[in-house]
Formats: sequence, C-alpha cells, structure tokens
Amino acid sequence: MTPDVNVAIVGGGPVGLACALFAADAGLEPVVIEPRETPIDKSCGEGLMPGAWRLLRELGLEPPGAQLRGVAYIQGRARAEHRFRNGPGRGVARTTLHAAIAARVAERGIRVIRARVDAVSAHDTQVTIAGPELDAITAGHLIGADGLHSRVRDLAGLTARPQRASARRFGLRRHFGVPPWSDLIEVRWTRHGEFYVTPLGPELVGVALLARRGADFGAALADEPELAGLLHADARGDSAAQLGQVRGAGPLLQRTRARTAGRILLVGDASGYVDALTGEGLRLGMDQAKAAVAAIAADDPARYERDWTTITRDFRMLTSGLVAAARSPLRPAIVPAAVRLPRLYGRIVERLAR
Repeated sequence: MTPDVNVAIVGGGPVGLACALFAADAGLEPVVIEPRETPIDKSCGEGLMPGAWRLLRELGLEPPGAQLRGVAYIQGRARAEHRFRNGPGRGVARTTLHAAIAARVAERGIRVIRARVDAVSAHDTQVTIAGPELDAITAGHLIGADGLHSRVRDLAGLTARPQRASARRFGLRRHFGVPPWSDLIEVRWTRHGEFYVTPLGPELVGVALLARRGADFGAALADEPELAGLLHADARGDSAAQLGQVRGAGPLLQRTRARTAGRILLVGDASGYVDALTGEGLRLGMDQAKAAVAAIAADDPARYERDWTTITRDFRMLTSGLVAAARSPLRPAIVPAAVRLPRLYGRIVERLAR
C-alpha cells in the first residue's frame, strides 16, 4: 500500500519545521503534525552559534536579532572570552525565530496539521500515526522532533532510564528590555547555577538560568550584583525592564537507547539532550534534520544512527565532561582554568561553534 506522505514530522518547533524544509528541498512530500499554534515560546538560551546561523541562511532565513561575536565565561572578577574566528552567530528571540521558519514553511505550501499524536504503529514499509483530533495518516517514515518530553520517543520504545532526581537540572528564562552591553554570549557561573546572557536586539537581552529544581530566578539574580545592576534589578531581583513571565523547562538531561527504530527517526531534543553548558542545541538539531532527511531520501534510516553519532560526538564528549566538572568539587576551578588556558578554551568554543 502506498503511504499518504513520504515523511510525517511530529513536532512543529524550529527543528521540526527545518526538517520539513529540508525534506521539501529533497523532493519529498512532508507533513508536520503539531497541536500548538505558532510561534511557540520556550525557555532556552536563544543564542545561535555560527554553524546554526549558516544553516538558517542556507534556508534563506535571516530573522532579526543581534550579532554574537563569541562566548565569555565569567565568575566573579575572572573572565575568559573567545571571539569566533569564522563569522558571527546570532541572538534571536525564540518566538521571532520560530515565526520566521514557520512563515517559510507556509510559503513553500507544506501542510501543517494541528493535532496531537498519541499512537504510532510501525510496519515494514510505513508508519501509521493517529491521535484524538487526527485521522490516521500513513507515512513512509516518521521523524520525531517533539522536544525534551518526546511522545514519539516513548511510543517507539527509545526512551532510556531517566537521570536520578537529585542530579536533574532545569532552565529558567526571562527577557529584559535593556540595550546589550556586549556582543558576546556571557555564561556567568554562580553558586546557584549558570546564567546565560544573550543579546537579542537593540533593546533586548535574554537571560537564562540553568540550575537545580526549585531555583528562584529573582533570588539568584539578586545574588549577582554586577548582572543585577546591568539589568536594573533591585535587591529582590525585580527590574522595571523585565518583560513577560519567567519561563521554565526541564529536566534537561534526556537519554535515548537509540535514535532510530525501523522507519522512525528522532531529531533535536527528542533524540537525547546533554545538560546545556555550551549553547548550540539548535545547530545540532538542524544538522540532525539534514542527516535524517538524507537517510530517508536514500531509504536507509539506519544510516541516520551512524550520522547522529558523528554529528553529536564533540558536543557529547566536551559538554558531558564540562557538566561532570560543574557538578563536582572542581566547579570553582572551571573559569579560572579557562582564563589560564585561553588557547584550550578557544579551541573548545570553536569546535562547538562549527
């Protein structure tokens, strides 16, 4: 039986929509299934490393934001910074980025179905997808791009044992209507966790806090007087410049047993997520999207498993090591070590910025 579509993509975030665009470029007929209306906001660092920015431009997209020239690690008075050697990245508000990609998907005439998926049935030649508001669809292949808490990952039996509760970390993010004071992503190491500070526009800065469950964004900000001053925050961490509510996400670390199960492939956060300390999740997701589409076009989904391992190797090795150090007694030595070893710090940033 001929499937209804070549590829069904569950998840209409930036990575899922990028999958659809890459699939259309490859001559495939994609359909995106996503229950929420666009744009979808998310607690994230919002900094696109140079590799992600280049991939967006390959798709003809240049959403407004702020140029990012490098990454700085800051702890008290210690500061290590590295400026990208091969072009800038881009700080883009999540909703701005998502809206731009969604507009391109609409221009291309790619079908987006507003529905939730709660049943997946895999066969030798196709996959059947169904849900409460969704008549069953058959697809030659299924891409799960539905984020940290992927339903497709669970339905395909690819979710690995979760991290122990005591080690789980979460993300909190808030925007501030102030002019950026730097053209770098600043990662500020504090006793509460790590603040990611990202310029997003002429009068907009995004601040994300990565910390253990129960962290209070305002209290953590108030405990960092330099950052609080730059954001015009008071002794409670409140600022007249703060915009909207604090958004949260997590737990961040997600493990998978594999990234493929027959004709089902996982991309982006659904494919597994190493606790963030480097800020290039979107670049990885878009690289994975290209690789998944290439494997589907070749009717060789198993190839994607090998490609995923190659694409994520540097990230998994470097970030896992850094996260382990950040959770150990070595934590206070990380930024001073980066200051003393600027060439090593620069090489790490460059590897992750590609």
